[in-house]
Amino acid sequence: MPRGSNAKRERQYEHIKQSALDRGESKGRAEEIASRTVNKERARSGESKTASKSSTQDMSSSRRGGKRSHSGSEGPTYDQLYAEAQRRNLHGRSQMNKAELKRKLGH
Repeated sequence: MPRGSNAKRERQYEHIKQSALDRGESKGRAEEIASRTVNKERARSGESKTASKSSTQDMSSSRRGGKRSHSGSEGPTYDQLYAEAQRRNLHGRSQMNKAELKRKLGH
């Protein structure tokens, strides 16, 4: 976590990291997702010294995550489908697009 982070952001980081690990992401990728999400939230709330335009003017991380969840209008993301295919050891998954993964996994 960056210097100046507080207990809330630490908990948020750990929660996001664990959630990514539970979805089948690697440890490094889970840490990257958690860091980027927490840093974006810090920038949106004015807790960081610098912030990119996309961090402050784009939709919030939580809203974006909600739109991509399984209950969202388009269902799971390609990465979520691929992680599930990997867990199920689905042959040929690396050559499949999102629609093919959905069909093979029964989504």
